[in-house]
Amino acid sequence: MSTSLFSTFYCLTLLLFSLNGYAQPASTGKVKADYKYQLYLPKGYSATKTAYPLVIYLHGGSQRGNDLTKLNVYGPPSLVSKGQDFPFIIASPQCPDDKFWSTDNWFEPLYADLTTKYRIDPKRVYLTGISMGGYGAWQTAVAYPDKFAAVVPLCGGCDDSTQVCNIKNIPIWTFHGTADDLIPIDETERLVRRLEQCRGNVKFTRLKNTGHDIQYLYEDKSIYRWMLQQHN
Repeated sequence: MSTSLFSTFYCLTLLLFSLNGYAQPASTGKVKADYKYQLYLPKGYSATKTAYPLVIYLHGGSQRGNDLTKLNVYGPPSLVSKGQDFPFIIASPQCPDDKFWSTDNWFEPLYADLTTKYRIDPKRVYLTGISMGGYGAWQTAVAYPDKFAAVVPLCGGCDDSTQVCNIKNIPIWTFHGTADDLIPIDETERLVRRLEQCRGNVKFTRLKNTGHDIQYLYEDKSIYRWMLQQHN
Protein backbone atom coordinates (compact mmCIF):
# COMPACT_ATOMS: atom_id res chain seq x y z
CA MET A 1 0.00 0.00 0.00
CA SER A 2 1.41 3.41 -0.94
CA THR A 3 2.12 6.00 1.75
CA SER A 4 -0.61 8.35 0.48
CA LEU A 5 -3.18 5.55 0.28
CA PHE A 6 -2.26 4.33 3.76
CA SER A 7 -2.60 7.88 5.14
CA THR A 8 -6.07 8.23 3.62
CA PHE A 9 -7.15 4.82 4.95
CA TYR A 10 -5.80 5.57 8.43
CA CYS A 11 -7.55 8.94 8.64
CA LEU A 12 -10.84 7.41 7.49
CA THR A 13 -10.45 4.66 10.10
CA LEU A 14 -9.88 7.23 12.86
CA LEU A 15 -12.93 9.19 11.70
CA LEU A 16 -15.03 6.02 11.64
CA PHE A 17 -14.20 4.91 15.17
CA SER A 18 -14.69 8.47 16.39
CA LEU A 19 -18.17 8.60 14.87
CA ASN A 20 -18.99 5.19 16.29
CA GLY A 21 -18.01 6.27 19.77
CA TYR A 22 -14.75 4.34 19.97
CA ALA A 23 -12.81 7.54 20.64
CA GLN A 24 -14.89 8.23 23.73
CA PRO A 25 -13.18 7.83 27.10
CA ALA A 26 -13.00 4.27 28.41
CA SER A 27 -15.94 3.44 30.64
CA THR A 28 -16.14 1.34 33.76
CA GLY A 29 -19.49 0.08 32.41
CA LYS A 30 -17.83 -1.73 29.51
CA VAL A 31 -17.19 -5.46 29.40
CA LYS A 32 -14.01 -6.38 31.26
CA ALA A 33 -11.38 -8.06 29.10
CA ASP A 34 -8.02 -9.61 29.94
CA TYR A 35 -5.55 -8.29 27.40
CA LYS A 36 -2.26 -10.15 27.19
CA TYR A 37 0.75 -8.02 28.01
CA GLN A 38 4.50 -7.89 27.96
CA LEU A 39 6.13 -7.31 31.32
CA TYR A 40 9.51 -5.85 32.20
CA LEU A 41 10.91 -6.07 35.73
CA PRO A 42 13.95 -3.97 36.69
CA LYS A 43 17.25 -5.63 37.46
CA GLY A 44 17.41 -6.59 41.09
CA TYR A 45 13.63 -6.76 41.45
CA SER A 46 13.69 -10.28 42.92
CA ALA A 47 16.46 -9.41 45.35
CA THR A 48 14.62 -6.53 47.04
CA LYS A 49 11.32 -5.79 48.72
CA THR A 50 11.06 -2.36 47.14
CA ALA A 51 7.81 -1.14 45.59
CA TYR A 52 8.56 0.08 42.06
CA PRO A 53 7.02 2.70 39.79
CA LEU A 54 4.90 1.30 36.95
CA VAL A 55 4.74 2.57 33.36
CA ILE A 56 1.84 1.31 31.24
CA TYR A 57 2.59 1.65 27.53
CA LEU A 58 -0.14 1.59 24.84
CA HIS A 59 0.96 0.74 21.30
CA GLY A 60 -0.33 2.07 17.99
CA GLY A 61 -2.82 0.49 15.60
CA SER A 62 -0.36 -1.59 13.58
CA GLN A 63 0.66 -3.64 16.65
CA ARG A 64 -2.82 -4.98 17.38
CA GLY A 65 -3.32 -8.72 17.34
CA ASN A 66 -2.49 -11.86 19.29
CA ASP A 67 1.30 -11.85 19.04
CA LEU A 68 3.14 -9.94 21.74
CA THR A 69 6.35 -9.87 19.69
CA LYS A 70 4.64 -7.34 17.39
CA LEU A 71 5.09 -4.80 20.19
CA ASN A 72 8.87 -4.91 19.79
CA VAL A 73 8.82 -2.72 16.68
CA TYR A 74 9.20 0.53 18.63
CA GLY A 75 8.57 2.13 21.99
CA PRO A 76 9.57 0.76 25.41
CA PRO A 77 9.10 -2.89 24.36
CA SER A 78 11.62 -2.38 21.55
CA LEU A 79 14.14 -0.84 23.94
CA VAL A 80 13.67 -3.68 26.43
CA SER A 81 14.13 -6.27 23.67
CA LYS A 82 17.48 -4.62 22.86
CA GLY A 83 18.65 -4.95 26.44
CA GLN A 84 18.00 -1.45 27.79
CA ASP A 85 17.45 -1.26 31.55
CA PHE A 86 14.85 0.87 33.30
CA PRO A 87 14.35 1.65 37.01
CA PHE A 88 10.62 0.88 36.82
CA ILE A 89 8.21 -1.88 35.85
CA ILE A 90 6.80 -1.68 32.33
CA ALA A 91 3.51 -3.30 31.33
CA SER A 92 2.70 -3.27 27.60
CA PRO A 93 -0.76 -4.71 26.89
CA GLN A 94 -1.77 -5.71 23.37
CA CYS A 95 -5.06 -4.55 21.91
CA PRO A 96 -6.80 -7.30 19.87
CA ASP A 97 -7.45 -7.00 16.16
CA ASP A 98 -10.48 -4.91 15.18
CA LYS A 99 -10.60 -3.19 18.57
CA PHE A 100 -9.42 0.09 20.02
CA TRP A 101 -8.22 1.01 23.49
CA SER A 102 -11.71 2.32 24.29
CA THR A 103 -13.61 -0.78 23.10
CA ASP A 104 -13.27 -2.87 26.28
CA ASN A 105 -12.60 -2.29 29.95
CA TRP A 106 -9.08 -3.72 29.83
CA PHE A 107 -7.58 -1.35 32.40
CA GLU A 108 -9.22 -2.63 35.57
CA PRO A 109 -8.27 -6.29 34.98
CA LEU A 110 -4.72 -5.27 34.03
CA TYR A 111 -4.29 -3.01 37.05
CA ALA A 112 -5.67 -5.66 39.41
CA ASP A 113 -3.41 -8.34 37.95
CA LEU A 114 -0.29 -6.18 38.14
CA THR A 115 -0.87 -4.88 41.66
CA THR A 116 -1.66 -8.38 42.91
CA LYS A 117 1.37 -10.10 41.40
CA TYR A 118 4.04 -7.40 41.60
CA ARG A 119 5.33 -4.82 44.05
CA ILE A 120 3.99 -1.58 42.56
CA ASP A 121 3.97 1.84 44.17
CA PRO A 122 0.36 3.04 43.67
CA LYS A 123 1.50 6.65 43.96
CA ARG A 124 3.80 6.27 40.95
CA VAL A 125 1.77 4.72 38.14
CA TYR A 126 2.32 6.33 34.74
CA LEU A 127 0.55 6.02 31.40
CA THR A 128 1.89 6.67 27.91
CA GLY A 129 0.90 5.75 24.38
CA ILE A 130 1.43 6.68 20.76
CA SER A 131 -0.97 7.19 17.85
CA MET A 132 -3.94 4.90 18.62
CA GLY A 133 -2.20 4.42 21.97
CA GLY A 134 -2.06 8.19 22.35
CA TYR A 135 -5.83 8.21 22.09
CA GLY A 136 -5.89 5.36 24.59
CA ALA A 137 -3.70 7.28 27.03
CA TRP A 138 -6.01 10.30 27.00
CA GLN A 139 -9.16 8.18 27.18
CA THR A 140 -7.97 5.90 29.98
CA ALA A 141 -6.70 8.80 32.07
CA VAL A 142 -10.06 10.58 31.73
CA ALA A 143 -11.86 7.40 32.83
CA TYR A 144 -9.52 6.71 35.78
CA PRO A 145 -8.16 10.10 36.90
CA ASP A 146 -7.25 8.84 40.38
CA LYS A 147 -4.90 6.11 39.16
CA PHE A 148 -2.11 7.99 37.39
CA ALA A 149 0.73 10.15 38.64
CA ALA A 150 1.45 11.41 35.10
CA VAL A 151 0.38 10.83 31.51
CA VAL A 152 2.44 11.18 28.31
CA PRO A 153 0.28 10.93 25.14
CA LEU A 154 2.09 11.03 21.78
CA CYS A 155 0.24 12.15 18.61
CA GLY A 156 -3.16 11.10 19.92
CA GLY A 157 -6.40 12.76 20.89
CA CYS A 158 -9.71 12.25 22.66
CA ASP A 159 -13.13 12.71 21.16
CA ASP A 160 -14.77 14.05 24.31
CA SER A 161 -13.00 17.26 25.27
CA THR A 162 -15.80 18.13 27.71
CA GLN A 163 -14.53 15.51 30.16
CA VAL A 164 -10.82 16.23 29.83
CA CYS A 165 -10.92 18.53 32.86
CA ASN A 166 -11.32 15.33 34.89
CA ILE A 167 -7.56 15.05 34.57
CA LYS A 168 -6.67 18.69 35.23
CA ASN A 169 -4.73 17.68 38.35
CA ILE A 170 -2.63 15.02 36.60
CA PRO A 171 0.70 16.24 35.20
CA ILE A 172 0.53 15.73 31.42
CA TRP A 173 3.27 16.10 28.85
CA THR A 174 1.95 15.66 25.34
CA PHE A 175 3.73 15.69 21.97
CA HIS A 176 2.52 16.14 18.39
CA GLY A 177 4.19 16.89 15.07
CA THR A 178 3.00 20.00 13.24
CA ALA A 179 3.23 18.13 9.91
CA ASP A 180 1.34 15.02 11.06
CA ASP A 181 -0.89 14.00 8.14
CA LEU A 182 -2.39 10.94 9.85
CA ILE A 183 -3.63 12.46 13.11
CA PRO A 184 -3.82 16.26 12.80
CA ILE A 185 -2.14 18.28 15.52
CA ASP A 186 -5.55 19.90 16.15
CA GLU A 187 -6.50 16.72 18.00
CA THR A 188 -3.95 17.52 20.70
CA GLU A 189 -4.27 21.30 20.54
CA ARG A 190 -7.99 21.14 21.31
CA LEU A 191 -7.39 19.10 24.47
CA VAL A 192 -4.53 21.31 25.60
CA ARG A 193 -6.67 24.44 25.16
CA ARG A 194 -9.44 22.87 27.20
CA LEU A 195 -7.03 21.84 29.97
CA GLU A 196 -5.52 25.31 30.04
CA GLN A 197 -9.01 26.78 30.40
CA CYS A 198 -9.64 24.64 33.48
CA ARG A 199 -6.12 25.34 34.79
CA GLY A 200 -4.82 21.86 34.12
CA ASN A 201 -1.24 20.76 34.71
CA VAL A 202 -0.27 20.30 31.06
CA LYS A 203 2.71 21.04 28.87
CA PHE A 204 2.68 20.63 25.13
CA THR A 205 5.69 20.06 22.89
CA ARG A 206 4.97 20.92 19.25
CA LEU A 207 7.47 19.18 17.00
CA LYS A 208 8.02 21.56 14.11
CA ASN A 209 7.98 20.13 10.58
CA THR A 210 7.60 16.63 12.03
CA GLY A 211 5.14 14.02 10.82
CA HIS A 212 3.43 11.12 12.52
CA ASP A 213 6.48 8.95 13.21
CA ILE A 214 7.61 10.30 16.56
CA GLN A 215 8.25 6.95 18.25
CA TYR A 216 11.91 7.98 18.57
CA LEU A 217 10.85 10.08 21.55
CA TYR A 218 10.76 6.92 23.65
CA GLU A 219 14.54 6.79 23.32
CA ASP A 220 14.76 10.16 25.11
CA LYS A 221 15.48 9.55 28.78
CA SER A 222 14.22 13.02 29.71
CA ILE A 223 10.63 11.78 29.30
CA TYR A 224 11.20 9.01 31.86
CA ARG A 225 13.02 11.37 34.22
CA TRP A 226 10.08 13.76 34.05
CA MET A 227 7.56 10.97 34.72
CA LEU A 228 9.46 9.67 37.73
CA GLN A 229 9.46 13.14 39.29
CA GLN A 230 5.66 13.03 39.47
CA HIS A 231 3.73 11.22 42.19
CA ASN A 232 0.27 11.24 43.73
